[in-house]
Amino acid sequence: MDFFGKKKKSMGSIAQRWRELSGENNWEGLLDPLDKDLRKYIIHYGERTQAVMDAFNGEKASKWVGFSRYSTEDFFSKVGLEMGNPYKYKVTKFFYARSEIQILDWFAAVESNWIGYVAVTTDEGKAVLGRRDILICWRGTMRNLEVINDIKADLVSAADILGDNGDPKVHHGWHSIYTAKDSKSVYNQASAREQVLSEVRRLVDLYQDEEISITLTGHSLGGAVATLNAVDIIANGYNKSTTKPDKEYLVTAFVFASPRVGDSGFKKVFSGLKNLHVLRIKNELDMVPSLPIPLPLLHYTHVGEKLLIDSHKSPYMKSHLDISENLVIAHQLEPYLHGVAGSQGAKGEFKLEVNRDIALLNKSLDALKDEYKVPVEWWIEKNKGMAQQDDGSWILDDHEPEPAIV
Repeated sequence: MDFFGKKKKSMGSIAQRWRELSGENNWEGLLDPLDKDLRKYIIHYGERTQAVMDAFNGEKASKWVGFSRYSTEDFFSKVGLEMGNPYKYKVTKFFYARSEIQILDWFAAVESNWIGYVAVTTDEGKAVLGRRDILICWRGTMRNLEVINDIKADLVSAADILGDNGDPKVHHGWHSIYTAKDSKSVYNQASAREQVLSEVRRLVDLYQDEEISITLTGHSLGGAVATLNAVDIIANGYNKSTTKPDKEYLVTAFVFASPRVGDSGFKKVFSGLKNLHVLRIKNELDMVPSLPIPLPLLHYTHVGEKLLIDSHKSPYMKSHLDISENLVIAHQLEPYLHGVAGSQGAKGEFKLEVNRDIALLNKSLDALKDEYKVPVEWWIEKNKGMAQQDDGSWILDDHEPEPAIV
């Protein structure tokens, strides 16, 4: 009874404190020591981004490679975010990004891939979180062409997104991921940007008579694009309804392992916007948030507040002899969430403050100590998506179609 009472009290606390937890005061007094409700809050949003990577179909043999294995209809149950989880959402839209590579005039490679979703709290989720939360999740790099986008680190104008006041510039590759489109494309006749903004506008108008928040989250590349997306939403008024433009809703981004997004002009635009808050979560051994390295002609700078964690201090995680393997693990999202659950500041040791299952460390990694008897990389599709037919034969059936619109 005490356990459930404490759990109910904690959920009630989050509902009452949601503005504070969403950074209305830029998390002043909450980061060191890390507030327990904020730990749960950050983990909740991180899990929603991890869900995109868990559902992503990376099977090269599949005609649905680059897409979600699961439909919007039962998405959260398929990725394990329904049972025992009080934060209830429904996915309202999948969105897709176009990767483009042009080498001189003789070769071009393009592809569209599923990169995230927009969701909104159900009535049950609204009661727990204290408002109607519109959630936008961006995954990290999963496809080879996206790696090329990652390394296109020259700065390009963001005037097409943010206007030319302050001359904001952003990372070329992430600008392309966010804005690329093609009228002949099946999935990217509209850019990822346009897909997201149109759905945000629809949901804000739909729920305009309620208390609303807009929350973005992303990992690595997804963290960078989520930051750009958050600035875009505020700068262009998508946090207001079309019929009540005087009422602005809070926009918050929780980004994990995010590299720098833009230059001082971008930071100036960011700093001049109200109701916009970004919390960057960085794992101590992760090098990606230090990229791109500021150089004389590349004046990159971070925006928002920073929370430093250190999953490497965890007594549950193994330390590999290969240092590079430890660095790779430090960049992955599950160790980040484990670190949020237990980090005690720069000088403190590691102690789990949130009851987060340590088995999740081995979901897609070999990160948990062997003594805990959890298989490595245990998150796999049954039979790798092969399904037996009535005649006894087997076919690759690894994609749920979207439900028909009636």
